[in-house]
Amino acid sequence: MQQADNKHWQACLRLAESTEERLQGRFREMDRMAERNHWKVIQAFRRHRVSDYHFAGSTGYGYNDRGREVLDLVYADVFGAEAALVRPHFVSGTHTIGCALFGVLRPGDELLYITGKPYDTLHKVIGKPGDGGGSLRDWGVGYREVPLSEDGGVDWAGVKSAINVSTRVIGIQRSRGYDWRASYTVREIGEMVRRVKSIKPDVIVFVDNCYGEFTEESEPTETGVDLMAGSLIKNPGGGLAATGGYICGRADLVEKASFRLTAPGIGGEVGATLGTLRGMYQGLFLAPHMVGQALKGSVLAAAMFEALGFESQPKWDKPRTDLIQAVRFGSAEHLIAFVQGIQQAAAVDAHVVPEPWDMPGYEHPVIMAAGTFIQGGSLELSADAPLREPYIAYMQGGLTYSHVKYGVLTVLSRMAEKGIIVIKPNIP
Repeated sequence: MQQADNKHWQACLRLAESTEERLQGRFREMDRMAERNHWKVIQAFRRHRVSDYHFAGSTGYGYNDRGREVLDLVYADVFGAEAALVRPHFVSGTHTIGCALFGVLRPGDELLYITGKPYDTLHKVIGKPGDGGGSLRDWGVGYREVPLSEDGGVDWAGVKSAINVSTRVIGIQRSRGYDWRASYTVREIGEMVRRVKSIKPDVIVFVDNCYGEFTEESEPTETGVDLMAGSLIKNPGGGLAATGGYICGRADLVEKASFRLTAPGIGGEVGATLGTLRGMYQGLFLAPHMVGQALKGSVLAAAMFEALGFESQPKWDKPRTDLIQAVRFGSAEHLIAFVQGIQQAAAVDAHVVPEPWDMPGYEHPVIMAAGTFIQGGSLELSADAPLREPYIAYMQGGLTYSHVKYGVLTVLSRMAEKGIIVIKPNIP
């Protein structure tokens, strides 16, 4: 290995190995969780009699695509939902969420996010009054959000006063996004459902589940969430799904979302799957294990950066309910060095040096490390960060624990070479 003679690499490796000894208990917990989720997926495959002919794709209209139909049933089973819509035609998580929201909201309705400002790419989906871009606002759908309390929790007094007769959908973002807060556990989301339904029983509770699938042994739709969406190039695609997304929840709401994806009266009955089904099935089969690997890598990263004096969210010994590991650097130089180090550790495009740029859908320049086999696949080791104070980097994914470990070692040895950090022998 070319790093063998590098003193900084060797110091980082010693730190990693000593850190791993402290983390064995956490690793066992994550292995057990991945095992339980893997069994759940296998049992769903068995119940719906998945066979090799389900992997054949359809063409044209895609009528009578049994593989597509059974995949919907498997997803609904795994996520404890009445129905699911799993399609390669969803181009991103934002597109999938947009279809779900446009499907169930009508002019005069209001969307109320109770977990603060949603992820940056949703801002233009929501829109501003008179923006003319086809956003929810442009179609007469109102929008408000309730800022989080100082401790990162839901401001229930604010929520109670905000819900009104026009409030049709309550939005919950499970993941931290670009906020410095803990992501919400399934149990916490279940409590949110209970409380908003006690205020307005007919309100639809929607959850953006991106980055959250299989990080716990249950999913939000098992706690009363009405509608949920996510991306297949994140957790549930297992690193094999080449594209796509899913929507699941109440059957009537999933159907409305399907009408938005295709057309009213057509919905989920059409849509050629071409050659995508095998990767979507096999990716779901592998997803619990892959998510477990990524989570173990995130715990290692948190523990090592904490040992070096950086703030992390969540801390290594805290519960995890999404893939994202946030590290606060406090300077643009340190943040850029981190992201560039993650890119350098990739198997794909390791020679590329990422720089901040004005990425479509984002409000600030963003720097991204994405040396992935699936473009934008964030179950693979990747990192991104908006160039704004307090300069927080967000690392996610890793199809194998060893790749995440390699990535962390590459980042830290690079930072040590630049004099940003000093690896001392007595660091615990």
